[in-house]
Parts: sequence; structure tokens; C-alpha cells
Amino acid sequence: MLHSVTLQVFSGDLSLYRDSESQQTSADFRIYIENHTRNPDDVSRKQVRIYQLYSRTTGKHVQILGKKINANGDDGGKYALLVVETETFGSHIRIKGKESDHYICMNEKGKIVGRPDGRKQECVFVEEFLENNYTALVSAKYKGWYLGFNRKGRPKKGSRTTQRQQEVHFMKRQPKGQVAPLEEFRFTTVTKRTRRARRLKPNPKRN
Repeated sequence: MLHSVTLQVFSGDLSLYRDSESQQTSADFRIYIENHTRNPDDVSRKQVRIYQLYSRTTGKHVQILGKKINANGDDGGKYALLVVETETFGSHIRIKGKESDHYICMNEKGKIVGRPDGRKQECVFVEEFLENNYTALVSAKYKGWYLGFNRKGRPKKGSRTTQRQQEVHFMKRQPKGQVAPLEEFRFTTVTKRTRRARRLKPNPKRN
């Protein structure tokens, strides 16, 4: 009888230990996810790509001149080449100018600025893929505030943007004269007419 009671007590203690261990593991994993999502600076998880962001409103490309950022860059321009660091968790990215070495950031007033250090949350954006083949970039820190530019290429305040505005719509494009790595990333052209023309144009290499 004593052995039976002892066994039951031991089994109960073991069950409580397993439950406690399971809860601790779950909590640790949740903290791990939160920390790695909140602090996107882990080099081991970072994927880097270089491309351009075509602005729907200006017909030009986003360029980082240093502290100043606009959407008036030419195709293939050195300041329009962007180094995009993508995180494994979600679609969190940081955008740095290849030439200027400054990151696109959004401060507490919603102003778009260039900063040499992109580790802060203000320099992290979340990609939102739209049905019209465009991409919108919303601030990871200030919810509902988007990266956007007016028709003159000047940055818009994040507080004055919405996802439906054309000012916040961009297309990822390879620099002029370079071939897109389709196996890694899907890059889109500017118009449907351009895509049709490219499909109909004969390939001289086949002749």
C-alpha cells in the first residue's frame, strides 16, 4: 500500500514537472520569436539582395543620397541601387543605399530620413504585396504609416499615407542591363504593355 501511494505521488510530481517544463519551453520559444522579430540584426538569418524600387507616381526610382531620400532616381543610377536586407521571420526588411551607405528610416513624426545605422526599429519596414503587382512598405514601428513619395518625388509623412494611395506603391526592378535572378526573387516590369511586347518580340539567339 505504501509503495502504491509513493508511486502515485512520484507520478504526480513527474506530471507536474513535465507540464512545467513544457510551459517553460513554450514561453522560451515565444520570447525567442518576439526578440528576433523585434531586433532584426541577426546576421545569421539575413538575406541580402540588390535591386531598385520603381515609384508608381514619379515613374522614377527611389534613391538614397545620404540623409535625403527621394523618388527621382534614374534607372541604373548609383544612388538608386538599394541593398535590401530581408529577415527570416516575416517580411521585415531594411533598405540601404549601396552608394551612400545610409538606411531608409521613419522617425516619430512620420518623416522619411536617411541614417547610417539601420539597427533601430524605425529603419525596419514590412512588405505588403498588392494585387496589382505592386509592393507597399509599412513601418514596423509605426503601424499604418507607409513609405511614400508625391509626384515631385518628395517623401510623404507616414501619418498621411494609406495602402490604397499610389504614392506608396513600388515595383522591384533590376538595374538597367542586368538579368533578374528569377529563382530567388520575382521582379516585375512596369506595364502590361511592356510585358506583351517582350513576349511577342523574337529572340535573335534562336535564329
